[in-house]
Amino acid sequence: MTQVYLVRHAQSDNSVHASRERPLSDIGRRDAKAVTWTLKDRNITYIASSPYRRSCDTVKDLADTLGLAIVAYEDLRERTSGKWFEGDFFDFAKKQWSDFDYSIENGESLGEAQERNIRALKKLLKEHGGENIVIGTHGTALSTILNYYYPQFGFEEFKKIVNFMPFVIRLDLEGETLLGAQVELVMHKPYKE
Repeated sequence: MTQVYLVRHAQSDNSVHASRERPLSDIGRRDAKAVTWTLKDRNITYIASSPYRRSCDTVKDLADTLGLAIVAYEDLRERTSGKWFEGDFFDFAKKQWSDFDYSIENGESLGEAQERNIRALKKLLKEHGGENIVIGTHGTALSTILNYYYPQFGFEEFKKIVNFMPFVIRLDLEGETLLGAQVELVMHKPYKE
């Protein structure tokens, strides 16, 4: 059995607008230590992450504690929003969750994001089957992975995860087959655009 710990990043510093370079906030850096406390005794053998700084920074203390490298996977990155829209983020998200093919100019649909996130997960399962691995990720990316295994996971469930930073959920898999899932850590932080 493979145990995959999906780690949604801690609170980020939204004053940095470049999504790829956005670091954790002071609170996020503090809260990231809870990921270490939660996972340090889980026999983790491999740590993968989105290449985005906030995801890597969330699992960095754990990697340092365990003496493991963080391997960045481009396919684990967050969904590309595209040309920013006027209006409410949740209106946009609701449209995406109701139509997995919906995107805006230069953006990705949830279907596209899900396809590449699942491709990365399957690669990790093939290369690290039988191990306990950590994946540093994002709210939308993590949600599309959960939707792949639990199609009933939709917009309302996504809205809850938006306020969990960090958030850790364990997936128990035999090969590519999901046996079960268990929430390991929830830290509630209000979402800020």
